[in-house]
Amino acid sequence: MSRRTFCYLIWSFCFVALPSRFDCDSLGRISNKRFVALVERLSEESGFFDSDNLVSNEASYLQIFGKLDQFGDRKGIYLGVGPDQNFSYIAKLRPRLAILIDIRRRNLLYHLMFKGLFEMSHNRAEFLCNLFSKPLPPGHRPTVHARLPDLVSYVEEIQPTESVFRKNLSEILQRIRNRYEFHLTEADVRSIREIYREFYTQQLEIRFRSFGRPNFRFYPSFKEMLLEHDLEGRWGNYLHSEESFNFVKKLHARNRIIPVVGDFAGSKALPAIAEYLREIKETVTTFYVSNVEFYLMQNEVFRRFGENVKLLPITENSFLIRAYFRFPHPERRPGYISATVLQKIDRFVRLLDEGKYHSYQDLGLEDYLGNE
Repeated sequence: MSRRTFCYLIWSFCFVALPSRFDCDSLGRISNKRFVALVERLSEESGFFDSDNLVSNEASYLQIFGKLDQFGDRKGIYLGVGPDQNFSYIAKLRPRLAILIDIRRRNLLYHLMFKGLFEMSHNRAEFLCNLFSKPLPPGHRPTVHARLPDLVSYVEEIQPTESVFRKNLSEILQRIRNRYEFHLTEADVRSIREIYREFYTQQLEIRFRSFGRPNFRFYPSFKEMLLEHDLEGRWGNYLHSEESFNFVKKLHARNRIIPVVGDFAGSKALPAIAEYLREIKETVTTFYVSNVEFYLMQNEVFRRFGENVKLLPITENSFLIRAYFRFPHPERRPGYISATVLQKIDRFVRLLDEGKYHSYQDLGLEDYLGNE
C-alpha cells in the first residue's frame, strides 16, 4: 500500500467515524425527525403524580450556584425533572445536551409548549409576553441589558388578551405538529391548551399546585421565582440576562433539550438514557432530582431508582441536585421551606450499596456538600 493511499484511508476513517461524535456536541443540531425519535425511544408509559408542577415550589433553587462554580466543567449531559426551573440550571451549567424526565406525559407536553415559546421569541421581553399572552407594544421596549426587576415591571404593565392567547396557542400547536412532526392526540391538545390557559389566567402569580392535598399559598409565584437570588445576592434565573436566555433558546433550536416520559424507578427511561449516552460517548455531569426520592421511598421503589442511577455514565465530578421539604435541614435558610444541596453521584452509589439509606432523612443528612 502506498503512503498516499494509507493517508487517504486514515483520513477517510476519521471523516466517517467522527460525525457520530460531533453530531452530539453543542455545535451540531439534532434533526426534527431524530428529536422525535429520541423522545419516543427514551420514553415509557405515562404515570400519575398529584401536582401540576407548572411552576417550581423550590425557592431555594439558586442557593447551590456558588458551590457549582467550584467544580469546573459542567458541559456534559444534564438530566432533570419537572418544570422550567431546569432552564435556570441549564443556563448556569451550559451542558451539550439536556434530557428532562418526568413521570407525567403532561410535563413532556409542557416542555414542547415552552420549546415553541422559546423559538417564537427573539428576546426575554418577547418570551414573557408570549408566555403570558400579552401583546408586545410598539415603541419603547427593554434593552438587552435591562435588569430583571425592570423587565418584570415592564411586562406586568401590559394587559393580556384572548386574541394573543389564541394566536400563540395556534402557532405553538402548529410548530409541534408541522415543524417537529410530533404526533399530538386530542387529549394532548387539550392538555397544552389547559397549561397555556393557566399562564394566561394566573399571569406572573401562577404557583405550584397540588391535587388531593392542601394548596399552600406560601409556595412562590412565578414572579418570585424569577426574582430569587443566590447566596451572594445575584440573580440566577434563566431570564436574568439575554445571554442566559439565548443559551437555552439556542439549545432548543438545536433540539438539544429532550423531554422524556419516565419513572425514575421504571424499567425503561433511565436505562434507555444510559444506553443512549454510552452510544454517543457522553457522561452525566448533573442530575437534578428535586425531591422525587421522597416519593420513591414512600412507594418502596427507591432501590430500583438507585440501580438505574448505577447504569448512568458518570465521572468523579458528577452531581445530584436535591431539594428537601420534609424535615429541617442544616442548609435550609431562614424564610425558606426548602433546602437545595449537591451530592456527588459516586458517593450516593457507594452509600446506597453500604445500606446507609433507611429513610429520606438519612438520604438528606448522611452526605451532602454545604453551600457555603
